[in-house]
Amino acid sequence: QVQLVESGGGLVQAGSSLRLSCAASGYTFNWYGMGWFRQAPGKEREFVAGISRNGDSTQYGDFAKGRFTVSRDNAKNTVYLRMNSLKPEDTAVYYCAAKHTVVTPTTASEYDYWGQGTQVTVSS
Repeated sequence: QVQLVESGGGLVQAGSSLRLSCAASGYTFNWYGMGWFRQAPGKEREFVAGISRNGDSTQYGDFAKGRFTVSRDNAKNTVYLRMNSLKPEDTAVYYCAAKHTVVTPTTASEYDYWGQGTQVTVSS
């Protein structure tokens, strides 16, 4: 049974940092590209970052460039999202997702598996 379990969210002040983790199980982790998405209330789910299955290629949404860093540890079946200089507009539920592909897509509907999400709230 495939499971993606996010952790590391919380309530922080603007300017703070957080590191989200997504632990995967039930499939061959290093065959899958991994993506991070977020969804704020009343908004569509949007692409945050993606990383290829061997970690040599990354992509970011425009708002994430320069502030967020995606990485993975295939030995631990875990993908991470480091978020720096957080802003109130970063408040959302953050999800990780897996896609059986070399290059991670930026469209949510293309992903095969999803986690349940972790809430990130940034106060001003």
